[in-house]
Formats: sequence, structure tokens, C-alpha cells
Amino acid sequence: MIKEFRDFIARGNVIDLAVAVIIGAAFGKIVTSLVEGIIMPPIGMLLGNVDFTNLFIDLSGQRPVSLADAQLKGLPVIAYGMFLNDVISFLIIAFVVFLIVRQINKRREQAPAPAVKECQYCLSSIPLAATRCSGCCSEIGE
Repeated sequence: MIKEFRDFIARGNVIDLAVAVIIGAAFGKIVTSLVEGIIMPPIGMLLGNVDFTNLFIDLSGQRPVSLADAQLKGLPVIAYGMFLNDVISFLIIAFVVFLIVRQINKRREQAPAPAVKECQYCLSSIPLAATRCSGCCSEIGE
């Protein structure tokens, strides 16, 4: 059973998946940093110096000063500012994945032209440059 498990882990697709998960997690941290540190501050400034991470709805009625204060006191709040940051992070990641998949699909569409053609008489495959069919010996026109 151990040998079977070792063979399963050693397969290329399992290792590729593990690498993809690790790179995805690192990429997620980079995007989170990008959203929270670079994208959201200018958007917040344009909307009147709003810090999205501190946007919340107090459900307790005690009116905490900040989200950190509410969390420290254990008050029930809806932290919709963090949700907005997460939505923007998701959209950025989804857009980058879209661009990657789009490039991969373009490369697949640009597949090389076939190197063979069919003989019009016997329908066997012959090289494009051939002038005579190797199957029926017929002359192949241009």
C-alpha cells in the first residue's frame, strides 16, 4: 500500500497540482497586498477618505469607535468593508486567470498546419511536398 501511495504522489499531475496550489496561495497574498495597500487607498480617497477595512455595521447598538474596538469587545458587527476588499481581490485574480487562459487558448488555436495531405484517388496520407502517392503511385497535382 505504501508503494502504491508513493506511486500516486509521484505522478506528474499530482505534483503539478501541488505546485499550482502553492503558487496560487502565494499569488493570493500578493493580490491581497495589492488591493489593500495600493488599489483601495486611492479609491477610498476619491470617496472622501474612506478606509474600506474599517467599514462595518454595528448590530449591538453600543456604537464602537472602530471595527477593531468592536472585535475587541466581542460585539456583533457586519464587516462589509473587508468583504469589499475580498470581492476586489477575487475580481483581480479572476481577471489574471482569464488572461492566462486566453493566452493558452490563442497558442492552441495557432497550431501548425498539417504536414500531410490526402491522395485524391486512394485517400492515403502523403507528405505535402510529394508529387506521387506512395499508396497508389498516382501523380498528385498542385
